[in-house]
Amino acid sequence: MQNQEVMEKTEEIKKISLVELKEISIKLDLVLTPCGFEFHPFKVGWYNEQVAKSFCLPYHEDTLVYVVISTPSMFEKAFLPFVTELGCLKSTQDPLDQCMVHCFSGIKKAFPSESVITIHDFELSPSRRPKVLVQTAGHVAGAVRYYQRKDLKSDPWDPKKKVFGVCLHPLYGGWFALRGVVIFPQVVCPELKPQKPKDILQSDEELLDLLKRYNDHWQDWTFRDIIPVQRIMVLRRV
Repeated sequence: MQNQEVMEKTEEIKKISLVELKEISIKLDLVLTPCGFEFHPFKVGWYNEQVAKSFCLPYHEDTLVYVVISTPSMFEKAFLPFVTELGCLKSTQDPLDQCMVHCFSGIKKAFPSESVITIHDFELSPSRRPKVLVQTAGHVAGAVRYYQRKDLKSDPWDPKKKVFGVCLHPLYGGWFALRGVVIFPQVVCPELKPQKPKDILQSDEELLDLLKRYNDHWQDWTFRDIIPVQRIMVLRRV
């Protein structure tokens, strides 16, 4: 009922086919891929089913969203040129965050006739909560696998201990970042089917090792190399 009410309140909802979805993806490809980004579509409903009510996105369940991921090449293709050529704006904002804002600005320009909402991973609500849980977004889009404590068959930790989950990319392991989402609030794609994320780890022991590295030894970054990866040198050099 709530989704129906959202649908009724949203003006000019457009239902698109998979062919039209591909056309949107082609436009995003022209903006994001040259800068070292990946992007993967998902539906608002898939995301909302996995998060607490306070984190739900207020759109119809079939609303089209893309999660945006930076690959290691983003640093040489986008960040370094931004710092050296464009420079950082005089603000207290992190230079990398400034670069992401700059890169995402091209998305709206690519869709001048569409309503487009971008949310960055670093954006917070007035209550200081993330506006979007990007790890969940990446998982439901099938782009990365979000490994959590609840996935363990045998949990060795004290129930009171806080154990944070971590995402792995099938090609880059931990050498990537979930940068945000792109929402098309007036576009729905009922034909879009879920893509199950690749289960990268093969055993409970590997999963426990990953969670221990991420929670207890995150400073040494070894969790990023939990699997053989395609590319890491650019990210390490910066």
